Amino acid sequence: MKKIAVFPGSFDPITIGHVDLVKRYLPLFDEIIVAVGVNSQKTSLFDLKQRLEWLELVFDHEPKVRIDFFEGLTAHYCQKVEARYLLRGLRNASDFDYEKTISQLNHIVGHNLETVFLISQPAYSHISSTIVREIIKGGGDASPFLPNQIKLVHQ
Repeated sequence: MKKIAVFPGSFDPITIGHVDLVKRYLPLFDEIIVAVGVNSQKTSLFDLKQRLEWLELVFDHEPKVRIDFFEGLTAHYCQKVEARYLLRGLRNASDFDYEKTISQLNHIVGHNLETVFLISQPAYSHISSTIVREIIKGGGDASPFLPNQIKLVHQ
């Protein structure tokens, strides 16, 4: 049976921290689906089309990575694509407390969906899409936090 995992997020925008996590997860799974969760209640800085294009650019060379998007519950999406694993990164204790609760709920709603956590590398633990968006909105240079493939596209 193929080991399929989903790495969900807004990826608004994708950061070097996200890329590092996917690269570290690759040896553990046969396929990783990097999936943009679409939430109609949230306003994104970058539209879905742009975020998907960036993800395709960043992971173009990774045959085990598939790019997709979904609406609704992440656990339901995992069932749809037959993924048994949900991937998450932890930057700090606050992330852990939040993600632990979500993983327990996903385990029930997702019929034994397993959440696999990796702790962020120290070099990336301060990076979040929220912070990067604020830098961009404020007219700052966010390029140190973005994958090389998208540095020139957004600025």
